[in-house]
Amino acid sequence: MRILILNVNTTESMTRAIGDSARQAASPGTEIVELTPDFGADSCEGNFESYLAAIAVMDKVMSYREPFDAVIQAGYGEHVREGLQELLDVPVVDITEAAASTAQFLGHKYSVVTTLDRTVPLIEDRLKLAGLTDRLASVRASGLGVLELESDPQRAVAAIVEQSKQAVEQDKAEVICSGCGGMAELEEQVKAATGVPIVDGVRAAVTIAESLVRLGLSTSKVRTYAPPRPKKVTGWPISVESASLAAR
Repeated sequence: MRILILNVNTTESMTRAIGDSARQAASPGTEIVELTPDFGADSCEGNFESYLAAIAVMDKVMSYREPFDAVIQAGYGEHVREGLQELLDVPVVDITEAAASTAQFLGHKYSVVTTLDRTVPLIEDRLKLAGLTDRLASVRASGLGVLELESDPQRAVAAIVEQSKQAVEQDKAEVICSGCGGMAELEEQVKAATGVPIVDGVRAAVTIAESLVRLGLSTSKVRTYAPPRPKKVTGWPISVESASLAAR
C-alpha cells in the first residue's frame, strides 16, 4: 500500500517531519511518500495562504506519476480535501477531521490546540463542515507561528502545554488534538502535563487511510464529489499534466 501525504506549505523540513510521524503509525508494508508543493507560502496561517495551498496540493498530487492507494492532506483547518475527492478515485483523509473523529472514541469532549489565533476560525469552520463540533470543547491558540514550532521548540512546548492544561481544566476537554501537522513531536510532553490522551492528526489519518484501503472503500462519486465536468480551463497557472487531468 502506498499513501501520499501532502504538506500544505513549502517548508521541506516540515514535510520531512510529517513523513517521519506518518511512518511511525504506518503498518508494515505501507509506504509513506511525503510531498511538498512546488509553490506557495512557507507556512499557512490564513485564508489566502490556505487557498493558494489548495491549488498547489492538487497540482502536486495530479502530477505524481506512480500509482498510490490513498492521499492525506496534512494541513490543519486547510482547504483542499473536497477538490482532491473530486479528482481522485482513492480515499482522501484530512488530518483535522481524522484527529477530531478519533478523539471522540476517547472521551466525551475534545479540544484542539493550534498555532496562531487567526487560524482558530478556519479550524472551527472545517470541523463544523465535517459535522464534528457537537463534542468540541474549544479551539485554543498557542500564539506561535507554524515555523516557530521548529525554530523555538522550548517556547513551543511551554505554550502548547499551557493551552492544553487550560483546555482540560477550564473547557472540560478530556482529549487534546494537536492542531498542526508540525506538532507531532510534542505529544509526550502534553500528555505528561495534562494526563489526557493526545491525538496527532497525521498519525490518526494514516490509520484511517489504511483502514479505508483495506476495506476497499473510497469517496462516493454519485453527487457531491463527482469528477469535475469536462471543460476548458483557461489560464491554469500550474503544470500541464495537472491541467490536463483536471479537465478530463
